[in-house]
Amino acid sequence: MPLFGNTFSPKKTPPRKSASLSNLHSLDRSTREIELGLDYGIPTMNLAGQSLKFENGQWIAESGGSSGDHRETQRLRKRNQQLEEENNLLRLKVDILLDMLSETTAESHLMEKELEELKNHSRRRK
Repeated sequence: MPLFGNTFSPKKTPPRKSASLSNLHSLDRSTREIELGLDYGIPTMNLAGQSLKFENGQWIAESGGSSGDHRETQRLRKRNQQLEEENNLLRLKVDILLDMLSETTAESHLMEKELEELKNHSRRRK
């Protein structure tokens, strides 16, 4: 037997305490908001002297005169996107028309060659 006991047997760890004695995690969101006052309102921040608020998934400038400017900017962005889509469609149509024109031109040249060959062939027979 070792003199000071078995040095390789670790001591038993005491049981852990419960992580939380509170039942708040079991409450639904609306009850927690009522009980704890978790209604924070709209997130806002001040960046470079301009106040911004987060609404409908976008940061919007809060100053009184710029809300109209913001709406105008949003409207212009939407219109710009519509015009870009229309422009892309028109470019596609022009490409298709140019392809059709080159195909028709090639067919026309082939027909002209065939016609010339037939004329030459018929002249040789006479």
